[in-house]
Amino acid sequence: MRRTAPLGLRTRLIAAFLLVAAICAGTTAALTYQKARNAILTQTQDTAVATLRDQIEQQQPLELPVDQQQLQLSVSDIAKRGKPHPWTIFGEYGTLRASSNGTPATSGVVTEALRRRVTANPHGAFQRVEDRSGNPYLVVGMPAVFTQRGLRQATGVVYFATMPLDAEEATVKAMVDAAQQGAVPGLAIALIPALLAARSVLRPVRDMRRAAQRLGRGRLDTRIEVKGADELAGLARTFNETARALEQSVAELREAEARARRFAADVSHELRTPLAGMLAVTEVLDEDAEQLDPDTAKALRLISAETGKLAVLVEDLMEISRFDARAAELNLDDVDLAEAVGKSLERRHWDDGRVVTVTDLPHEVRARLDPRRFDVVLANLVGNALRHGSAPVRITVGTRPGPDGGGDRLLIEVADSGPGIAPEVLPHIFDRFFKADAARTRSAGSGLGLAITQENVRLHGGTLRAGNGPAGGAVFTLDMPLEARA
Repeated sequence: MRRTAPLGLRTRLIAAFLLVAAICAGTTAALTYQKARNAILTQTQDTAVATLRDQIEQQQPLELPVDQQQLQLSVSDIAKRGKPHPWTIFGEYGTLRASSNGTPATSGVVTEALRRRVTANPHGAFQRVEDRSGNPYLVVGMPAVFTQRGLRQATGVVYFATMPLDAEEATVKAMVDAAQQGAVPGLAIALIPALLAARSVLRPVRDMRRAAQRLGRGRLDTRIEVKGADELAGLARTFNETARALEQSVAELREAEARARRFAADVSHELRTPLAGMLAVTEVLDEDAEQLDPDTAKALRLISAETGKLAVLVEDLMEISRFDARAAELNLDDVDLAEAVGKSLERRHWDDGRVVTVTDLPHEVRARLDPRRFDVVLANLVGNALRHGSAPVRITVGTRPGPDGGGDRLLIEVADSGPGIAPEVLPHIFDRFFKADAARTRSAGSGLGLAITQENVRLHGGTLRAGNGPAGGAVFTLDMPLEARA
């Protein structure tokens, strides 16, 4: 199923603004309609009740018992003075019935409930009803009374006035139509402040997004112009303070890093000359070690070995300093891949086929790379496998087409026969001076070999991954283009 894209903040703000405006307009219209409708109907029914009561009281006293003719005359007389609209009067006295318009003497809109209420209440009652066609009517019932000895006595005559409410219904409907017709222009007008409000809110948000993007790209001097004193302005000030603090911290870190690189490079350079002399002296002394007593010879060989380790460490520190200073460069040359691998192993006496074996070595495949750095990469990987794994070490060399039609790529796997790399060690395998065994303070290497190897591979535009083989043992996989670019 395709997921619909989420609505943007601008759309949601405008929709929320229009929704609030619509709810407010609808609520106001509903309350106004209710109040106006009640006021119109209340005024109509109050006027009708008061008018009917006055008309009945102003009539000549009825002679009891009332006959049909007298009832008809009184009904016709009251019907002539109907307010606020013309009405139809129905009179009832016992079994006698009379109407003012010649229709049946009993109206269909006069309910039994209203008759009971009128009989029980000497002041009369009213009711709003609809006829069978759905037309609204106001029905007012009023008993005729006479006063005897200060008491109001019922005559038994009851008058019912039926008044159509078509005019009131039309007025209410006109109010509803006006409210509906005014809602659409009202919402259209409300769209203008909604757009202005969304713009005022979104402009700082967009500025902050662009500033955050520039900050993420390393533009630490990015700042946002602060306008106003609202929450967004406060957020902009906080962003500027954070960016300023981040810029200062990064500048201090870069300065400290530069000092550390200069220190390592200077120390390495200063140690290189005396170490060269010490190595020359230890080589001469090593030749005469057999002529010395055993303790002196042992101490001499220890000094010679430690001097050699120190020389390797100094060379590695100088190499890693060049990478940190981005001063390392590729000296590319066209080389025969099989010849380059063979010479690297022969130079270190690993070509006897027992300690190191090479499989799938392609012949007549030429690569454009830096021969010295490629030799360092292969030597470090094989040396690390022999030092921390176990023999035999298997080297698999091959090529494959590059992705998306790119140039061919070189694939080299170096696998040892050791126990493999522990899962907690794997993420740190290329860290500088990292030791899998914290208790092992001394080792044959400098602790920088794999870090330098990874930097050399990156310089060629490739990647270096570490893992474990399915049958055990560590596996390092090198993937780099056959045609490196300087």
